[in-house]
Amino acid sequence: MDLDFTDKTVLIIGGTSGIGLACAQAFSARGGRVAVTGTRAGRADYGDAAEAFAPFAFSTLDVAKAGAVEAWTPPFEALDVVILSQGAVEYRRREFEAETFRRVVEVNLNSLMACAEKLAPALEARRGSLILISSVGGLRAARGNPAYSASKAGAIHLTRALGDAWAGRGIRVNGIAPGLIATKMTEVTTADPKRLEERLRGIPLQRLGRPEEIAGAALFLASPLATYIIGETIVVDGGRTLS
Repeated sequence: MDLDFTDKTVLIIGGTSGIGLACAQAFSARGGRVAVTGTRAGRADYGDAAEAFAPFAFSTLDVAKAGAVEAWTPPFEALDVVILSQGAVEYRRREFEAETFRRVVEVNLNSLMACAEKLAPALEARRGSLILISSVGGLRAARGNPAYSASKAGAIHLTRALGDAWAGRGIRVNGIAPGLIATKMTEVTTADPKRLEERLRGIPLQRLGRPEEIAGAALFLASPLATYIIGETIVVDGGRTLS
């Protein structure tokens, strides 16, 4: 089966909630040996939410901290699939402040490169697949979020650059640009009926996306169905960017 990941090693950075967790669950359901990272010191610090990622190996990694990626020990020596799902955003125009701008870019762009470089040898050992989660915010201006928009645009082009650079090493690098997905990060919009109604009017499917719909794209990109796809970012947004 093309979507059978039995005994494949899968690592999701930022895999304790939202899109990352949905990806972890999807690969595990198809036989993958899955590990996730989160920013908290241990499972107990997540309370009841820890039950959702109980089946997976867990390690602490806060990519916003200087030197954290370099000091971290990955759970597998060889990797078939890596998904970089870490992300940050700040609202109320805080991203126009220099310190906040730098912090958001550090998580959304700089840490992607740090993780990719750290994990490349493990992916090369298995001729694996690296998937970067960006956003449709990198394809259009986000008026109140310059750091988010710029960093996600950078992530999309980083996907192209690494796809080109690492294909010869047997590493397939691709990406996914989600639209408005129902996660904790988007609650500032989804929990406000007026804002949500306004946003849904711009989505041809007239609904929010689900994290598992992003996981479906990740399964495809990591599978034998996508072996000739390099450096591409698949937009999964219900048609939001069509007009």
